[in-house]
Amino acid sequence: MRDILLAGGILLAFALSGVGLVSWTFQGTVDRIEQNQREALLQELQQLVPPDRYDNALTDDTLDVEDNGLLGMHGTVTAYRARMDDEPVAVILPAKARDGYTGPITLLVGIYADGRIAGVRVVDHSETPGLGDAIEPRRSNWINQFVGQSLDDPDTAEWAVKRDRGAFDQLTGATVTARAVVRAVRDALLFYDQFGEELFASDTAPDEEPQDANEDPDGDESSEGEDDSNE
Repeated sequence: MRDILLAGGILLAFALSGVGLVSWTFQGTVDRIEQNQREALLQELQQLVPPDRYDNALTDDTLDVEDNGLLGMHGTVTAYRARMDDEPVAVILPAKARDGYTGPITLLVGIYADGRIAGVRVVDHSETPGLGDAIEPRRSNWINQFVGQSLDDPDTAEWAVKRDRGAFDQLTGATVTARAVVRAVRDALLFYDQFGEELFASDTAPDEEPQDANEDPDGDESSEGEDDSNE
């Protein structure tokens, strides 16, 4: 009987140690995954705002804001804030173009404190390979044409592709894709124009009123005819 109890105790000890080891390994794996995700996010953010332009921790200096429709996200989004000596430098906002050719196009839009575009990167899309995927910087330089632009340069009415009498190049065979991204970037600028000061000055979300992201800010609908050669 004593031997049975002893054997049972040994088995229980092994079982408990095994559970503890699995738990420790699992937690270590989760921590590594989170760390890798954090590093990947930081690399994406640094593509938009160069590290020498700020001295704070981008992934820590954040603000959760409610999308009023302009960002196309339909919910709470996280804004990443860059500062130098506690002074505002830039904010990076997630945005989504919901009228891509084959589906939504998710973006990160960096905006300097003065309202100029710091950079734009595509986070996720399902556009046609060889055509619409030219919005990716590894495929072409098209996405870089937004750098330095603002709602004043070009004028808001010119935030469209050249096919629609706008200021921005379209993509050969992918006009719908280009049109969707241009609008999404413009709308992110409009969001910043409305709430920029609050995004930097507060740790609480700005009081936003819903707005249709597809609504033209000038009250004039731009040409939406499909390009027959598009994708």
